Amino acid sequence: MDAIETVLAMLLAVVGSAYFVRLLPVVVPLPLMQIGLGFLIAAFSRHGIALDPELFFLLFLPPLLFLDGWRIPKSGLLRDRAVILELALGLVVFTVLGMGMLIHWMIPAMPLPVAFALAAIISPTDPVAVSAITSRTPIPKRLMHILEGESLLNDASGLVCFRFAVAAALTGTFSLTSATLTFAWLVAGGIVMGVGVTLLITWVQRWLTRHFGEPAGSPILVNLLMPFGAYLAAEHLHASGILAAVAAGVTMSYVELGGHALAATRIQRSAVWDTVQFSLNGVMFVLLGEQLPKILKGARASLEDVGHVNPWWLVLYAFGISLGLMVLRFIWVWTTLRLTLYKKSKMGERAAPPHWRLLLATSLAGARGAITLAGVMTLPLVMADGKDFPARDLTIFLASSVILISLLAASIGLPRVLSGVDFPEESSESQEEDRAREVAANAAIAGIEKAQIELMSTSMDADLYPQAASRVIALYKHRLVEHTEMDEGRQFRKMDMAEKALRMSALQAERKAIFNLARHGHISDDISRKLVREIDLSEARFR
Repeated sequence: MDAIETVLAMLLAVVGSAYFVRLLPVVVPLPLMQIGLGFLIAAFSRHGIALDPELFFLLFLPPLLFLDGWRIPKSGLLRDRAVILELALGLVVFTVLGMGMLIHWMIPAMPLPVAFALAAIISPTDPVAVSAITSRTPIPKRLMHILEGESLLNDASGLVCFRFAVAAALTGTFSLTSATLTFAWLVAGGIVMGVGVTLLITWVQRWLTRHFGEPAGSPILVNLLMPFGAYLAAEHLHASGILAAVAAGVTMSYVELGGHALAATRIQRSAVWDTVQFSLNGVMFVLLGEQLPKILKGARASLEDVGHVNPWWLVLYAFGISLGLMVLRFIWVWTTLRLTLYKKSKMGERAAPPHWRLLLATSLAGARGAITLAGVMTLPLVMADGKDFPARDLTIFLASSVILISLLAASIGLPRVLSGVDFPEESSESQEEDRAREVAANAAIAGIEKAQIELMSTSMDADLYPQAASRVIALYKHRLVEHTEMDEGRQFRKMDMAEKALRMSALQAERKAIFNLARHGHISDDISRKLVREIDLSEARFR
């Protein structure tokens, strides 16, 4: 199988994995299915894919980090910022130091900087992997927001620590003063470049649109290239391209609030980004499975360097490191929670401690995934003197094993830990949604009345607009009635659900009729596509 055919097979495996997980009677996380399909591809291909570590890092990480920063709920990020920072920064440093020493103690032949590099790259958690596991398991939204915020920031902190550890392994020296100054520049330079590149590209794009119009597809392509621009600009200045991609995504979320993009552009862009995220994450896990035979072979060869011949030592190392990660995470979560409750009690506040199952779920939810895989693949092939990088294959194997074991532990443990636990409903989001709908409906009624007056003064058919305006206003007043009384609101919500079901049936019949007319040549393909798109947009709104 040629390299191009292997790549196509990997993409096909990504598509097939989404269907296979639905066919199985048991819950299997999507990443595990993709790893298994990648392993099958490796069994039937004559030669695998050789990847340049720097190219691998550039292709996969910027868009994924950019999208994480763009889509993470900012309200939850600000509300739980203290907890998120404790997990994203404090826990990462705690994990790097604790696991680095543990790994070096378990495998004395592995140099200490390499052990710290392995500890750093397995410290970031992966929200996509956790989301795939918890898709069929009830989990509090606030906990999910905390896990998402943690993964957004610990990607950067973990990868920066990884960079320092690899540099120490290559040079054999480490200066705390130099590392502190370098870290400050990496953080500040990365954030500034991410924000600056996003604002600059957005301003240029708006100026071009105002003067020359907006070509179809151009804004989406520019948006796709934005994280790569921020990443490369920061790396050119020796700042953190990782933080630049994250900062660009967060900045884009605020730029989006300006509402300058066209509605059709937002719909198409969202679909494109969903496809990019699904494809990149899927390809990375399929690639992990495809690389597993080679990684396992290299790891077995590395065992001789660490003084062992029996391959079962690899299993012992993998489970020992995975268990150590879970224990350190539980210790950190429990300790910081106790300190938080103690501080609140000192301030006279009463805070009930969370359910013990929630603490255990937080520890199990620290699944590793795409970021760990992408980072460990960037380990240098050779040292500065031309010698092979020490225990590179063993390090990649152990990081890959941690991904597999953490996914299995989360997929098996989370449903059982959270089963039967009643979590209080978070009513703040539904109240915010109701409030936003009410404000929007009032603004819409005012806009209709204003537009009615303007159109009546310029149109020959002025008598049509009062009747049309009353029909449109009636729809918005129907929404406002929902917020008058609680009982009436519940009744109207039930009525809305019934109305949605009827509208969905009507839209399906409508679409079927359009396709039938097009099949028999009664309308052109252009008209058919236009009408079906309108029906699809209406259906997406109701869904």
